[in-house]
Amino acid sequence: MWKYIRKYLPLAIAAVIFMAGEVFVDLTQPKLMSAIVDDGVLGVNNGGVGNMQLILKYGLRMVILVLIGCVCGASNSICVNISSQNVGNSIRKDAFKRIMGLSFQQTDEFTTGSLVTRVTNDITQTERMVAQFIRGLIRTGLLTFGSLYFLFSLNPKYSLIVLCTLPFVIGFMIICLRKAGPLFTKLQAQLDNVNQIMQEDITGIRIIKACVRELYEKTRFGKANEELIGTQLSVLILLSYMFPVMFIFMNIAVVVILYVGSFDVASGVSSPGNIMAAITYTTQLLYGILMLLMLFQTITRGMASWKRIKEVLNTTTALPDGTATDTSLAKGRLDFNNVSFVYPGTESPILKNINLTVNPGETVAIVGSTGCGKSTLVNLIPRFYDVTEGEVLIDGINVCDYTQESLREKVAIALQKSELFNKTIHENIRWGEPQATEEEIMKAAEIAQAADFIEQMPDKYMTMVNAQGTNLSGGQRQRIAIARAVLKYANILIFDDATSALDLKTEANFYKALNKEKPDVTKIIVAQKIASVKNADRIIVMEHGTIADTGTHAELLKKCSIYQDIYESQMGKGVDE
Repeated sequence: MWKYIRKYLPLAIAAVIFMAGEVFVDLTQPKLMSAIVDDGVLGVNNGGVGNMQLILKYGLRMVILVLIGCVCGASNSICVNISSQNVGNSIRKDAFKRIMGLSFQQTDEFTTGSLVTRVTNDITQTERMVAQFIRGLIRTGLLTFGSLYFLFSLNPKYSLIVLCTLPFVIGFMIICLRKAGPLFTKLQAQLDNVNQIMQEDITGIRIIKACVRELYEKTRFGKANEELIGTQLSVLILLSYMFPVMFIFMNIAVVVILYVGSFDVASGVSSPGNIMAAITYTTQLLYGILMLLMLFQTITRGMASWKRIKEVLNTTTALPDGTATDTSLAKGRLDFNNVSFVYPGTESPILKNINLTVNPGETVAIVGSTGCGKSTLVNLIPRFYDVTEGEVLIDGINVCDYTQESLREKVAIALQKSELFNKTIHENIRWGEPQATEEEIMKAAEIAQAADFIEQMPDKYMTMVNAQGTNLSGGQRQRIAIARAVLKYANILIFDDATSALDLKTEANFYKALNKEKPDVTKIIVAQKIASVKNADRIIVMEHGTIADTGTHAELLKKCSIYQDIYESQMGKGVDE
């Protein structure tokens, strides 16, 4: 954590100085009060006659010191908050940057709910730990040792009385915190689970309602929440024992000081003002120990959270960056050379010895039964996963040798599940290419057959899209996502069942407009419908992770039984005209 704290070290040092000033004021007050009581009120050194001027003099000093203490305390809080919030801000940015660099496999291993908890709650706990460390540790240390020092200067017996109680207080505190430490880690893991359920249920609210599973999800969430509350209560109950026990020990010390002090006053060894000062210092010492308890509690929980954050920060991406950025003159050429792929955590290969070349500007469609590896194959192009064996080349360069940014700038993708953001339609389309002009955005919408329904909306392109596009139909969402992909200045366009929600006429118009406007762009179409692929330059038929056959629509109808079965299941028996 030092690399984050050192950036704001001057502020932390200033906070320590201001805190020292505040504590000095707190430690000076009891002595002034002792002088007011002994000399100003009781007149111990003046034959029992009080001194009003002395009361006013010391009282004014106390007021001035209090004002100085307030300024120091406020300045300390400002420095602490600025430094701790900035530390948290830096950690949060780095954690989010690292999450953006994780592979799909690593994201799945952490889970979405856990990553949300780590970037929000865990970093908040770390911020509190940093703030308490800068403010609480200094104040606690100075107040504790300062109170003992001034107590010793009043009467060594009083400090000895307090010191006798400290081992019991500190021992009990250590026992409680050792038991609480593992609970904090468990607490954050249970918070992960609650966030994960929330994320899943909010995203899938429609299917929950459609299947009438509200009661089941309420029960599932309630169980996870009860487990979280149970752990929180265990921590709070454990810590709730600490305060009364510590108060008991420290009040015993106060009683003993009063008892011993009464004899000292009677024998003239001490004065009532000194006894009051001794009690005040004892109370301050108690306050310091209570702060120490709160500090250790915050640090214990903060360290548990920091450990979870470090797991994210220290995770090395499973897809290390290459260095290549330049390409050959051939733009959009794809080569799959002896490619095999096995998903992490499984044993059966989903792709087996794939050999395929796609020339620049060619339109290649991929069809096959569900689970045959169509989507997996195209996911290897932008390097969402790395091949298990073989290599994937774009423009003659292995995709692993590209920087991920330059690789993915060459590829545009539209998926069956259209991911839209809570922004305007204009911003959602422009997401594909931030440098695009207004004319290019409108042209992309026209190609995607989205312009007509956008123009009919009250705010047209400035219409706000709800999260996940819930205020749009499935076909509208797909067309906006297609427009986003078409807009991107890419050499390769991938449509992974991206037109599944479109009617045949709209889909046909889209591909016609696409071929007219982007004839030189390589197009990969993954689809289930024959109507979506029949006009492709080449059709790849996949079966059980291998390429079963390849050819045009007409060729495959004559020679490929798998393609014939797909065609007949959709179009009926007979030769296509």
